[in-house]
Amino acid sequence: MFSKKKDGQILDLEQHELLENAQRRIKQKKNLFAHFVIFLIGSVFLILINKILKYGETYDWFIWAITAWAFLFLIHSFNVFITSKFMGKDWERAQREKLVAKQKLRIAELQKEIETDFPLSNINKKKV
Repeated sequence: MFSKKKDGQILDLEQHELLENAQRRIKQKKNLFAHFVIFLIGSVFLILINKILKYGETYDWFIWAITAWAFLFLIHSFNVFITSKFMGKDWERAQREKLVAKQKLRIAELQKEIETDFPLSNINKKKV
């Protein structure tokens, strides 16, 4: 009876984690789409300022502004579709487990070093 509750709790935790991951990915993609829409509107606005309002009409500066913004958009896209897949929750968990294992190994090495330098049998003999 108790094992069913534990299995259900583990399953619920796994489902909760999957749901959180899905929500995080949806939010990332939604933000990317919003960035794209703002990029398009902003690009049109920059062209209008340069060509229609004749601000800096001697030089087409909007091309450089749009190019820089497009580069930032590409970095954002790369982050959402490439980096997040390789460095997602599974990668974070593996890195965390690796660091914990290294810390445990270091603690074990320090304990062995302390035991060899200050053995408990010598300390007990000195007290007696």
